[in-house]
Amino acid sequence: MILRFFRPNPQTDIVADLYGAIVAQARQPVFYRDLGVPDTVNGRFEMVLLHTLLVIRRLEGQDEPVRELGQMIFDRFCADIDGSLREMGVSDMKVPRQMRRVGDAFYGKQKLYAAAFEEDGDVALVELLKKTFAEEGQTVAIDGPRLATYLRRVEAALSRQEAAAIAAGRLTFPEPAQAAAAD
Repeated sequence: MILRFFRPNPQTDIVADLYGAIVAQARQPVFYRDLGVPDTVNGRFEMVLLHTLLVIRRLEGQDEPVRELGQMIFDRFCADIDGSLREMGVSDMKVPRQMRRVGDAFYGKQKLYAAAFEEDGDVALVELLKKTFAEEGQTVAIDGPRLATYLRRVEAALSRQEAAAIAAGRLTFPEPAQAAAAD
């Protein structure tokens, strides 16, 4: 009976592949070099969060096994952030409080981005991006319109991907510079 805990879980590998694709996309240099996303801990966190939100958004409304992947990806995101906090030296006593803040931020941003995506045009999305990436006391240099274009194109590209392919761990994002380019 205890051996079941040591058996490989194919879902764990699939979630690791999906989350790995999310993080790899969020770390593309074009975001930080060309689109003005701050190359800071917070800037990178927000980019991973944004891509995670887009993938989870894609999985919503699917059959239960595929929809469950969204929760598993969120759990993986939280585990990643927990590990990062510990690596940065946050004490074991403070990590749970920080993780509550991360969870609150995730669900809050999920609602804000969902509302912005439902709006016609990109005005609300651009404003949300500017607020998201504003560093305390500094003016934001984010290229909101291009980043909004990129996010809309990512959402469209994800919607065209077969749910079965995503459930098998195959996730494809568009190339950021091309997806952010104006028509």
